[in-house]
Amino acid sequence: MNILIIEDNQDIASNIYDYLETFGYTIDAVGDGTTGLHLAITKDYDAIILDLELPDIDGVDLCRRLRQDAQRTMPVLMLTARNSLENVLEAFNAGADDYLTKPFSLRELAARVKVLTKPL
Repeated sequence: MNILIIEDNQDIASNIYDYLETFGYTIDAVGDGTTGLHLAITKDYDAIILDLELPDIDGVDLCRRLRQDAQRTMPVLMLTARNSLENVLEAFNAGADDYLTKPFSLRELAARVKVLTKPL
């Protein structure tokens, strides 16, 4: 399983990377939306873990571009400190498949990734 992490906080990205790697996932991690969008369009991933607040492209906008412009359908798990209902609904309306607020449990994140990547 190939996972793309788009997260500008290096500590969070590293923790997710290290934890998911123990389950045998192949992972790419980037710290900005521009690089993340490029990888998401040019490579095949089974899921994307996407931070909402990136320095160059908002996570909601990036997700919307993936869905509408690039026609990419891999599951997107939005990761953010924003927890209002409006933020959650905006992410889902942009095409996110799941939404997890910070702080979070790595065990819960791994369980959500497992569900998102489970064959139908």
